[in-house]
Amino acid sequence: MTRTAAAGDAVVGRLVGFGRALRERGLEVGPGRLQDALRGLDTVDLADRAQVYHALRCTLVSRYEDIGEFDAVFVGYWERFAEGSAPPVSLEVPSKPVLVPAHRAGEQAGDADADAPAAAVYSAAELLRRRDFAEMTAEELRGLHSAIAGLARAQPVRRSRRLRPSRRGVLDQRRTLRAAMRTQGIPIDRAWRAPKQVPRKLVFLCDVSGSMEPYARALVIFLQAMTTAGRRVEAFAFGTRLTRLTPHLAGRDPRAALHRAGLAMPDWGGGTRIGEALRAYNDDHGRRALTRGAVVVIVSDGWERGDLDLLDRELARIHRAAHRVVWVNPLKGHIGFEPLAGGMQIALRHADVFLEGHNIEALESLAEVLRAVS
Repeated sequence: MTRTAAAGDAVVGRLVGFGRALRERGLEVGPGRLQDALRGLDTVDLADRAQVYHALRCTLVSRYEDIGEFDAVFVGYWERFAEGSAPPVSLEVPSKPVLVPAHRAGEQAGDADADAPAAAVYSAAELLRRRDFAEMTAEELRGLHSAIAGLARAQPVRRSRRLRPSRRGVLDQRRTLRAAMRTQGIPIDRAWRAPKQVPRKLVFLCDVSGSMEPYARALVIFLQAMTTAGRRVEAFAFGTRLTRLTPHLAGRDPRAALHRAGLAMPDWGGGTRIGEALRAYNDDHGRRALTRGAVVVIVSDGWERGDLDLLDRELARIHRAAHRVVWVNPLKGHIGFEPLAGGMQIALRHADVFLEGHNIEALESLAEVLRAVS
């Protein structure tokens, strides 16, 4: 990794962390605004504090009354880096309620005071299904596991060579002859057999780099539910390196599983090396026939900072061995999205299905695709 690429990854990681800190204080900062902020930082001198402050304020603040909160977060967040300490990374959702602007609470409680902050409130089920993961409050994230538990039962299947009793299919000669012994050798009742439906291998490769950080926590919660419900499910995470999450996500306690997964991912919120991560997967796990005949689900926004030719080759290797390749991009659910990133354009050449992944409703669409695989 070159020094310039490393510096760029550091800027993206810190900017994503800054956006998370703003959301915890009630500001509406989504991935689109973070992208605008990153473009703004490209046009200013990063060593000039005033230029950085105004570039971020112009792109991340849309309401005059939020400027005070922005200033407080800006000083508290960036001073930690000036002192040489970085904010810790954890998959745990904050235990105390997060304050949200009164206008958001007023949408759900009409008699709320428009000028006073209100504690995070529960949304209706339909609103929660369509709420962007990046805009969810801590309270909503805590209830996310129970909301998606039913989706985890959507497992792809395949036809086995083993046969089972059925009402139609091929003639079961043994059962037919045994039944004929009761009717003086006349096969009045004929028996049939059909191939069994068994679970198909399912592999998840989830991007946990800085650009995916607003969605990574919710998606890892989804992976934990999938690996617990399915017998042949493997989960991996990647940023600058590949990490196998399957053993860390096991168990009935989702909070403990997510804590173990967070400790296992040292590159959480860092740079993106999709091609290198996929090469590590193909070399270490694909050779063990893990990909052969499997449904491979890759969750990423396609922001590749490495070699695009390498990404093209490794995706082609996966596509040749897999039964189906599904690419999930949370940014696809945003209005005006276009797959302009170089990695995303390469991904579309190898993906069989291209889906959104920004809310529960999008995960339901993914579950329907998995159920339809046979």
